[in-house]
Amino acid sequence: MVLPIYLYGHPVLRKVAEEVTPEYPALAELIANMKDTMYASDGIGIAAPQVGVSIKLVYIDVDVLGEDMPELKGVNMVLINPEVTVIEDGNVTQREEGCLSLPGIHESVKRTEKINLKWTDENWEQHEQVIEGYLARVVQHECDHLDGKVFIDHVSPIRKQLNRSKLNNIIKGNVRCHYRTRGFKPLKK
Repeated sequence: MVLPIYLYGHPVLRKVAEEVTPEYPALAELIANMKDTMYASDGIGIAAPQVGVSIKLVYIDVDVLGEDMPELKGVNMVLINPEVTVIEDGNVTQREEGCLSLPGIHESVKRTEKINLKWTDENWEQHEQVIEGYLARVVQHECDHLDGKVFIDHVSPIRKQLNRSKLNNIIKGNVRCHYRTRGFKPLKK
């Protein structure tokens, strides 16, 4: 089932997500719904807070980029309770990012090119792997959502100020998307 994407300004995107336990109700269904939602939205990654659920769960599928980046061919991952550690000897690169929760905004973001990732998959098997390149960027971007952050938090204050009107329009619901969304409607005084 395709769920609505929660947009910038909604409080769920600023909450620190909770750990997931094997007893979490209907986890397999949530994962399936997140996949459906991401594909319907033309995304390459989605975090549970983006569908309104504040738990540490991410789905990534970068296979669509495999033609230009062969190392991404066939890569899709379910990350439960992921832990990212930056590897200091990795290069830092700046590259444009966008986000389903911030439609119409793309900014250049600095991220490390090499991380150590620990996670549990949907079968409750634990993994640890050094991840490099573009996949490391995608993992960091999605895991930021679990810490209550979005990519615009990583840009300079001047760049954020230049996007202020776009951000305000998202908060006000003045944005068009080809996918279902849910914004934050503040109480009227």
